[in-house]
Amino acid sequence: MSDCCGRSGTVRPPDDVESGDGDDECFVPLSPVLLDPSGVPALECRATGTGVGEDLTPLRGMKQQVVVKTIGQVMRVKWEANGNYSSDVQGQADGGRQLVKKRRPVTVDTSKAKTSLEGLKISIKQLKWKEIPTGRRAPCDIYWHGGSFHDNENITSGQVNKFPGMLEMSRKINLSRAVRIMQELFPVEYDFYPRSWILPDEYQQFSAQIRTVKECDGALSPTFIVKPDGGCQGEGIYLIRDPAELRPAPAGAQTRQVVVQEYVRKPLLIDKLKFDIRLYVLLKSLEPLEIYIAKEGLTRFCTEPYEEPSQKNLSHVFMHLTNYSLNVHSENFVHSESQSTGSKRTLSSVLRRLADKGADVKRVWSDIIALVIKTVVAVVPQLKVYYQADIPPGKPGPSCFQILGFDILLMKNLKPVLLEVNANPSMRIEHEQEVSPGVYECVPSPVDEEVKVAVIRDTLRLVDPRLKRAPFSQRKLSGTEDSPGDPPLTNHPDAMPSPCLKQVYPKYSRQFNYLRLVERIAALFVRFLGVKGNMRLGPTAFRTFIRNCKLSSSNFTMASVDILYIDITRRWSGALPDSREAGMGLQAFVEAFFYLAARRFKSQTAREQAVSLLDACEAQLETPPQAPEERRSLSCGRAPSRGVALKPGIRFRHPPPRRASSREGRGSETRSRDADD
Repeated sequence: MSDCCGRSGTVRPPDDVESGDGDDECFVPLSPVLLDPSGVPALECRATGTGVGEDLTPLRGMKQQVVVKTIGQVMRVKWEANGNYSSDVQGQADGGRQLVKKRRPVTVDTSKAKTSLEGLKISIKQLKWKEIPTGRRAPCDIYWHGGSFHDNENITSGQVNKFPGMLEMSRKINLSRAVRIMQELFPVEYDFYPRSWILPDEYQQFSAQIRTVKECDGALSPTFIVKPDGGCQGEGIYLIRDPAELRPAPAGAQTRQVVVQEYVRKPLLIDKLKFDIRLYVLLKSLEPLEIYIAKEGLTRFCTEPYEEPSQKNLSHVFMHLTNYSLNVHSENFVHSESQSTGSKRTLSSVLRRLADKGADVKRVWSDIIALVIKTVVAVVPQLKVYYQADIPPGKPGPSCFQILGFDILLMKNLKPVLLEVNANPSMRIEHEQEVSPGVYECVPSPVDEEVKVAVIRDTLRLVDPRLKRAPFSQRKLSGTEDSPGDPPLTNHPDAMPSPCLKQVYPKYSRQFNYLRLVERIAALFVRFLGVKGNMRLGPTAFRTFIRNCKLSSSNFTMASVDILYIDITRRWSGALPDSREAGMGLQAFVEAFFYLAARRFKSQTAREQAVSLLDACEAQLETPPQAPEERRSLSCGRAPSRGVALKPGIRFRHPPPRRASSREGRGSETRSRDADD
């Protein structure tokens, strides 16, 4: 290749620029001269060799588009923001020989994936992308983490398959608190989550509830299920009928927080067995909120016939608990290659069986979709606070997406009940089988492979950096090397199956947008945080909120404001023993907001009170909507250059916080085990 001085050779980057691997090369057939569109040499280069077919590597500071002139043809090479490039031939006079478009394959860094790699490897191979199993210094397009967003702290571009804070929000206590806030505002809409108590903080309320039930009807003896806050794979779960049956924390250990929930006594049974549904949900971005649900899921069956809980069978875990990691150790567990038999089956096979018995399967599926959307809406406000703390405006950062595992139980009347949400659902497509005493080997699981490979593959197809922003149904997701604008090659031998992920939000946004009230409260909270990277309001910031929104009066002085702040903050500090930061967190702020709303609008319902106070605060702050060109995606990656939305879709005016040196819950992200299958 000729350099800008006319010398023949290969264009190479300066010494301080990393050239990357062979994927970064774009080959041209003859020795060209690099010029920009005005004819001025685009860069200063070095000659190191001669010949044709040399490489052209993107350099730091190079213009986004250059023109490569060769004998008889002009090729335009365009570098995109993520490091990809494409080329097209604009003219040629070399006997009709065509230049074939060459696109660098999408790179996926799997060095932090840890476990469940087989399904990911299969998906990458099917898409003809390139896996980077050991990591590299040059940026990759996608980073696949096995534990949390913070598995790699040095990512400044591309996409990560985890949201910051998702691991915390999927913990049983935080999820229960988030749903409880929504139940205060929308009790009917959020009746799909069992009544819960957080122990030891709410032990007195829990005991009083049991006494009340027994006093009303001595024959009633409700059953409750106890779940450790940080447990997974069924670890530490047990059933009780009386507070005295609660197990103490192990000797020498700190008091362990648990969630106690009402046990669903009348579950739907198939073959006399209790089962639950593992549904895979893709949260593609936070702003705009995008949710996809896999059309196919798993059903996990107990291995003992179900009986209503009694004092005699409370310890029968194979009867009452559907966790795969527990039941797989039962001698009755059946590994089947059929999708409709065995202890793990596909969701579609179960729905077909219900349809054959006359069940309204469409209604069941519609209720499940509503449950998923409402649950995501409940956790998004706190996720946005985590996001603003981790990737502040002006700081380079990746965008994010995440596959979640929803565990759902169908009651006898076919009403879905949310059991829990897993931030790290197991994506293994094999299971261990004992081939001789004490010797195990991994055996493929056809049911797992059928469901999970499709979920991983179509998630990657959705976040393909080469795709234009278009509705999912209109995108070309063939996995071939053709350009995004080409029509789908449905008859192409390498064409991908139809997508298994169905968009449910914003597709159904009209039905659910009224539920997003807490996001507006969270916007107020972030607006007044002040110190970048902080996730808690200090007393001065809380007073500023009260003053700017004109919420004080002769009956509610600033001294009363200080007392309110101290009271709520002290109580929440006791409820969050592992918190490293002082101040008022979002959930404590929401409680204070509800209190202020109840004082000011006494005659209204809780929801009306919150709406009225939000309207009053927003009117005082007078935050205008941003122009469309100022809006930037909050898909957990880059924060907007200005502010937080006081309403969904309206951005912050004040800079959101940057990453703090010590943040709430950061230590809990070390948990890396996959959730139950």
